[in-house]
Amino acid sequence: MDEIRVSSWLELHEVLYGGAWNAGLRRFRSPFVFRGQGRADTKLTTTLQRLGGETREVERHLLRNFRKYAYRSGVDRDLSWYWLAVGQHHGLPTRLLDWTSSPLVAMHFATAEESHYDQDGVIWMTNFVRTNETLPGPLRRILTQEGAGVFTIDMLAAYSRSRHPNGADPLSTFDLGWLEDLEREAEQPFLLFLEPPSIDERIVQQSALFSLLSNPDTALDDWLEERPGMAQKITVPAGLKWEIRDKLDQSNITERTLFPGLSGLSQALKRYYRVPPDPEETSQGTPEDERAELNR
Repeated sequence: MDEIRVSSWLELHEVLYGGAWNAGLRRFRSPFVFRGQGRADTKLTTTLQRLGGETREVERHLLRNFRKYAYRSGVDRDLSWYWLAVGQHHGLPTRLLDWTSSPLVAMHFATAEESHYDQDGVIWMTNFVRTNETLPGPLRRILTQEGAGVFTIDMLAAYSRSRHPNGADPLSTFDLGWLEDLEREAEQPFLLFLEPPSIDERIVQQSALFSLLSNPDTALDDWLEERPGMAQKITVPAGLKWEIRDKLDQSNITERTLFPGLSGLSQALKRYYRVPPDPEETSQGTPEDERAELNR
């Protein structure tokens, strides 16, 4: 895996927007998706993995009960993949991991938590065009037929139904056996990216994407480490975070726009009027800060 430590705002932009030119389209269309984290030493583990226990078994119980109790909130479509995406969006432990197609949004999440300003942050760049090349044949064909680079819940739901004997979406058990079958045929775990439905402005504003690794027990950074050329790990020095944060605020990349509503507005204003500590001071993390990081 390529690891790069940037030293300036300009260098960070050059790295994040590098390789965006698509000669075939004659447009700047990046093949990368991005994920920002406040701490560079944090692994790419899902909330389901961090919960502990037998991941596949726990996952079924979580999704069954989430659907049961959340149904009264109203749904756009009653599909297992829909419930998985909605659950992830609202903090349910799942096998999904949050990403974005926006480098600026990733920069926001790498600098959002003041409790981590004394530590280096990180932005992960993963080339979804390269990872798609390693997908099992049936999934690659779906993307080719749709002319798409990432999956939607409808694409995955249609395929999972076609693999199910009675053609039904197995809501009660959230049957991912077809993923496990494809993993066995491929003889290794595979990674796909999923665009969630635009159920609210937060997903739209954050240009949100989810990753799904077919083996829910494997940490994504370990998977990427074994496949050179598919990802880059960009270290954001602690000393650069305040500059990045202030310039993002000036660019209107704040909680006010990324988390529409009064809570996001309050958080953005709280940081905007915060007096930065002296360099010698060390911030202490709060439970709220830790929960916000872990829920992604």
